[in-house]
Amino acid sequence: MNKSELVEVAAKEAGVTKAAADKVLSAIVGAVVQTVAKGESVTLVGFGTFKSAQRAARTGKNPKTGATLKIPATTVPKFTAGTAFKAAVAPKKSPAKKK
Repeated sequence: MNKSELVEVAAKEAGVTKAAADKVLSAIVGAVVQTVAKGESVTLVGFGTFKSAQRAARTGKNPKTGATLKIPATTVPKFTAGTAFKAAVAPKKSPAKKK
């Protein structure tokens, strides 16, 4: 699903125009990006948490030449799915009854 498809679903579910749904979605995404860029986290209960994480410097290998290279430390965005989201994606199977 891409952004335009998501906007279409959101507009239909909320009973608003596609333009209004697009504006709201863009505002939400922008707010999440700005907040995480500041080093803070955004938690949507049941959905998940967006936050920034530090990635340490490390030594890598060029797959083409085999030469080693230094990969500098950096900050990356990270998403951790919430319990309800995980359960919806991979529902737990009930244990089989023994006879």
